[in-house]
Order: sequence, then C-alpha cells, then structure tokens
Amino acid sequence: MTERPWSGGALAAAAAIVILLSLVLFGPIIVATMAPPGTRFTPRTFDDLAGWRDDRQGEALLAFRRSCERFGKYGAPKTRALGIDGAALAETCAALAALPAEADDGTARAFFEAHFQPLEIETDGGGFVTGYFEPELAGSRTPDARFPVPLLGRPDDLVDIRDDNRPEGFDPAFAFARRTESGLTQYFDRPAIEDGALAGRGLELAYVADPVDAFFVHVQGSVRIRLDDGETMRLTYAAKTGHPYTSIARILVADLGIRPEEMTADKLALWLKSNREAGRALMRRNRSYIFFREMTGLDPALGPIAAAGVQITAGRSLAVDRTLHTFGTPIYLEGELPALSGGDGIAASGTGGGMRPFRRLMIAQDTGSAIVGAARGDIFFGSGAAAGEAAGLVRHPVRFTALVPRAVAARLLPEGGQ
Repeated sequence: MTERPWSGGALAAAAAIVILLSLVLFGPIIVATMAPPGTRFTPRTFDDLAGWRDDRQGEALLAFRRSCERFGKYGAPKTRALGIDGAALAETCAALAALPAEADDGTARAFFEAHFQPLEIETDGGGFVTGYFEPELAGSRTPDARFPVPLLGRPDDLVDIRDDNRPEGFDPAFAFARRTESGLTQYFDRPAIEDGALAGRGLELAYVADPVDAFFVHVQGSVRIRLDDGETMRLTYAAKTGHPYTSIARILVADLGIRPEEMTADKLALWLKSNREAGRALMRRNRSYIFFREMTGLDPALGPIAAAGVQITAGRSLAVDRTLHTFGTPIYLEGELPALSGGDGIAASGTGGGMRPFRRLMIAQDTGSAIVGAARGDIFFGSGAAAGEAAGLVRHPVRFTALVPRAVAARLLPEGGQ
C-alpha cells in the first residue's frame, strides 16, 4: 500500500463506493451504476489499442500469472464497484495451464485476446497516471549515530475497523483504531508517534539515516535496507494509523506559489532536507503514519508484496483505486511519458529528454491512499534511485482500458460482444 503526496489529478467522487451488483447498458456505452458519476465503459477492439502489437505481453502475462497463483491459493478476488467479476477473472487463469511458464509475446498476446474484451474507462476528469517505486537505503537493525530514525512494526493495540465493529459516531474514513480500556478511539497520529507515544514498546524494525528518507519510505509503502553485513532487509506495508492522508507537496506548492508540475519528488525531498525545521513541521501535517513488517524469502528481482498479495513487477504492476477495481484486472495504458533513463526502461530513450509514447499492458496489483478514481493509476517503476527518479517525473494523462473477461462482457454487450 502506498501514499504519494505528488499524485495529483485524483477524482474525488469515490468517497463512498459499494460493490456493484449490476451494470446498465445504454447503446454502445456501458455505465457502471455504482461507480463515481461520469464513469463510462466504451467497448474497443484490440486493433484499436495503439501499440498493442508492439507491446511485450509476455512480461504482463508473468505478472498476471502471479495473481492467478494467488487466486488458486486464496480464492477469487473480491468484485469491486466497477463490476469486473472476480470469479470470472479467476476462471481465465485455468487456460494458463496450457501455456509455457514463460510464454513469448505472441502466445501471451493471443491469450489476452482470446479471453478478454477491451473496455475503455472514461471519466469526466480523464485518465491519469503517476509513478512510484521501492526505495533502497542504507540502514541498521539497531540505532547508532549514523542511523537514528526508526521504522516501526504494527502495534498490538491497533485494530482493523469494519462495519461490524465501528463505534457509533466513529469517522467512517478511518479503517484503524486504538484499543483502550474504555473502547476504540482514534490512533496516535504522526506528531504524537514522533514525539514518543509508542516509545519503549519494541516496535522498531530498522533504522535509517534521515527523517526525510523515512517519510518517503512511508509514502512509498516499502523499502530495501542495505545492512552493514551485506544483507538486504525488506520491509513492506503492514497497517497505518487511519488518519486521512495529507499531500504535503500540494501544501508546499501553494505556499511557494509554484506550478504543481514543477514539484517533483526529488525537488520535494531537497526542499525538506534544506529547510529542516520547516520541513519537519510540514511532514507532521500529514497525520497518517505507516507501520511495516519484515518480509523474507522474496524474489530479489521483483518488488515488494503489495495490496493484492503478490510481489509486484516493475513496469507491469499498477496501483489502482481498490474500491473500484478488482485486483488482477489487466489494464492497457496509452499516453506519453517523460523520456528518461532509469527504472526498468519504462520510458527510457537515452538522455535526450522530451516525451515518448507509453503503450503498455499492466496488471492491477496494488493500491494507495492518493489513488482515487476509476481511470487513475500509479505505475510501479521498480527499486532504487533510478526507479525513483523516473517515477517522480510521471504525472500525465492516459487512456485507461480495462481488459474484461469475455464471460462478463458477453452479459453486458449487445449480442454477446463485438
């Protein structure tokens, strides 16, 4: 799970979404009745998808296969408000048994074309993507002068809030609370925790050098920590306090009077480190605080285990609004992103700068507090500094097309589809 303060362009209409039980069809456009106002599904053909024949769908199939393995162990994903049936999505996984473990692009392309129908998701605000990554920092399991800033594990008095245990009058936006002798209450927020509210409870998992770096680990939701003994420790999201996420980048943009597109992640970090007292005060305005867990036995070539329960893939895993999208859904993105070196080469074209086409099949496998809306996505760029540089520059419009299982599309489209 991720929180990214420079993730602008989110739609605010998805505040109270319930699971979609039906879709209403009006002519050639499908309207998801429980989706945010202005959300429309329009059928497309694969030939309509710009760059479809040139994409490396074999990579996307590997990511999709990981979701299928998850479905096989734990059951079909929950159907979310856009109505992409989780059971039907899981059923498409059965056809993977006939394919090689690492299918070539042509075989993968044929699989997606045989089992899915492209439906463009259109919204009044248009499609929009940002980028995120897994930071990599030096650190230690014990504090010292070099590494004084802790990353904490989940406290034992932090309680998941659901409809059946939500106290009367408790803010419906809170998904976590603190257990006390007198009942459930709001958990300590970032300022309280930084001031020692959880001190002495043995929650420290690791220590890093700089509070700004620690803040960005919270924003990204995971980290690789290089220890002095040469080992790499991996932490991923476990829970959070439940307080609403506040974008400090938007606050700083307003305070400095600059254009939002000028505030990249690197520039934000530089300002915070160059203005220590003001930076600390600004970071504390984001009351949300993230707790972590250590993960072992992970594939070092892949990203962290994300909200969908699978290790995510650089350039193929997409964070989406989990109230709307069913995890595991393939989503095709069409647009232009900055041309740069780094990451997995998602938008790499040397060092010439400018923009280049971005046309790529992604798999919905993660989510984030700032990722709100039916046509809103966050591209996972990988791990380390190069991935972070690439991810921090992405805030761009895209066409957002979901690949819906044909068994679902047949119930929605006239005469069973196109």
